[in-house]
Amino acid sequence: MDSSSCTLVLCGKSSVENEIAASLKKNDTIKLSENTDLSVFLKSEIDNLYKQQEKSFDMELYMNCLSTQRFGRLLIWSPLITSTHDVVSSNFSELPIGTVCVADIQYKGRGRSKNVWESPVGCLLFSFTVQMDNGRAVPLLQYVVSLAVTEAIKEVCEKNGLPYISAQIKWPNDIYLNGLKVGGILCTSTYRSKKFNISAGIGLNVDNDNPTTCLNAFLREMSPAACRLTREEIVASFFNKFEKLYDIFINQGFGPLEELYYGTWLHSGQRVIIQEKDKDQVMESMVTIQGLTSSGYLLAMGEDNQMYELHPDGNSFDFFKGLIRRKLE
Repeated sequence: MDSSSCTLVLCGKSSVENEIAASLKKNDTIKLSENTDLSVFLKSEIDNLYKQQEKSFDMELYMNCLSTQRFGRLLIWSPLITSTHDVVSSNFSELPIGTVCVADIQYKGRGRSKNVWESPVGCLLFSFTVQMDNGRAVPLLQYVVSLAVTEAIKEVCEKNGLPYISAQIKWPNDIYLNGLKVGGILCTSTYRSKKFNISAGIGLNVDNDNPTTCLNAFLREMSPAACRLTREEIVASFFNKFEKLYDIFINQGFGPLEELYYGTWLHSGQRVIIQEKDKDQVMESMVTIQGLTSSGYLLAMGEDNQMYELHPDGNSFDFFKGLIRRKLE
């Protein structure tokens, strides 16, 4: 692996996006870290080179499955990269909103609490850009992204006549299947010119059994003869779903999406033990999760029938250990 070099390939859904791609290349607009030897190509320039590589992302298939008006229409693909998140966040101002970067392999993927992940072939790895005005709504965006992931998996299975895969959301940003993590979401934001610039990153294990399981392994267990899910179909379906959910979210808030979200997450009615210090003693109390608060934290009811907002303490890898409660008036 030569970590000092990187290849990016640009591809558009229509002539409009392809003209933008050509301009980005011509003007040498896209930048990465100073010690990276960056090569940028248009899809038309590398078609013959990559057609024979079966495991490379099929840009044409992806575009054929995409039906959005804004999101995912300009694609940046890389066979090997440090992080798709770095590409979109470092070049946010130069890229159209909704631009997506997809990689076959990334070796410095970003996770929660600055964790770094290596992601091999078989994982769906992509990041895209969003811009929002309302700062209070920004923390809720990750829930819209999570919901779009689970809805996309359902849609692709249905379209291909495959068994139903019940992917579920573990608050705040993980995707689980049969009790095992198969994906995660990371959203970061910066504030500039009265806008919140958000880079949303998604990792989903589609076709690699390690370290836990993947979507296609689950399908094979249910139906050995079933065809496999492809990264291209899933990410296209994700944007088709996300664009619709996002429009509802921006125009009406998260409320209209709550029923669908709660039908997908793991936590309705879950009982959680809260540990709180009282002088030199640690006091334990039980609360029952009811849903989300307006700020995106967990809403829970205590044994005293009082409603509480639960916050992670920031010290535990598992959000459900070390929760801190705040009484709601």
